[in-house]
Amino acid sequence: KRMSDRPRCRILVVEDEAVIAMLVEDMVLDFGSEVVGPAAKMDEALRLASHAALDAAILDVNVGGAVVFPVADVLRSRGVPIIFATGYGSGGLPPRFRNDPALSKPFSYEALAEALRTVLADQPCHVEAA
Repeated sequence: KRMSDRPRCRILVVEDEAVIAMLVEDMVLDFGSEVVGPAAKMDEALRLASHAALDAAILDVNVGGAVVFPVADVLRSRGVPIIFATGYGSGGLPPRFRNDPALSKPFSYEALAEALRTVLADQPCHVEAA
């Protein structure tokens, strides 16, 4: 069976800065996964987090002046692994999210790929374009 026959992982991207959203989107596509979103507003992010088929999520901690944790709670309740993107490091996360991967912005492709590899390790979807 060829790699391309396997379903690609679907990654929710929540990021309110268009330039960063595009960069993250490119990184996810380079990794060989599909992008859901990107969502730039909390209501859209919550809708996708609640209803979309997802294998993981990359969440900007601060979205349009609001914190993204309600979205993270929805994802957690669905068992969707989360990667936080933050200007503050994991110290800025509430205790319940301290064990989730947190990338400090700006982050490299390698850092994101490493985090995706980690959270997708138990998922049946295709992990990475060889």
